[in-house]
Amino acid sequence: MSEILVKLMKPLCLTIIMSALGLLAACSREPPPRPFSDFMEDPILLEATIVRCAQNRSQTKYLADCVNAREAANRMAVMEDEARRKELDAQSERKRQSLRRTQQAVAEARRRAAEAQRLREEAAYLAQFESSPLGPTGPVDRADGSGGLSGNEPGAVILPSDAANGVDTTAEGPADLDAVREELKRRQEDSR
Repeated sequence: MSEILVKLMKPLCLTIIMSALGLLAACSREPPPRPFSDFMEDPILLEATIVRCAQNRSQTKYLADCVNAREAANRMAVMEDEARRKELDAQSERKRQSLRRTQQAVAEARRRAAEAQRLREEAAYLAQFESSPLGPTGPVDRADGSGGLSGNEPGAVILPSDAANGVDTTAEGPADLDAVREELKRRQEDSR
C-alpha cells in the first residue's frame, strides 16, 4: 500500500507545487502603471510617486509610473506659470489703467489751473481798463449800476490832458498791444 500511495502522491505533489508556483507568480506580478491622468487628478499620489522615484533615480528613471509622474508635475508647473502670468498681466493692466487715470487727472488739473490763471490774468488786464483814475464821467446807466462810462468804453469822454501827453485822441487808439500796455502803465504812474 505504501507503493500505491507513493504513486498517487507524486502527481498530487506535482499539482500542488505547480499551483503554488502559479499563485506565487500571480501574486508577485506588479500592478499596472498608473496613467498620466491619475497623477493630474490626485496631487497627493503625484507627490508620493515623485518622492519614491527621487530616492533611487538610476533604477526608477524609466519606470512608467515615474515617467508619468514627472510629466504630470511638468504640466502642472506649466499650468501654474500660465495662471501666474495671467494674474500678473491682469495686475499690470490694472496698474496701467490706474496710472492712466492719474495722468489724466493731473493733466485735467493742470488744464484747469492754466485756465484759471489765464482768467485771472485776463480779469486783471481788463480791470485796468474798467477803473478810471478820474472817477465816473457820465450818468449811471451801466448794467451793474456802478456809475458812468470808463475811459475804455465806447462813448467815453477822453480828457484833453491825454492829448497833451502825446496820446492820439482823434483815432481809435493805438492798435499795437505793446502801445496799449505802455499807455496803461503811463496812466497808472500818473494816477499815483
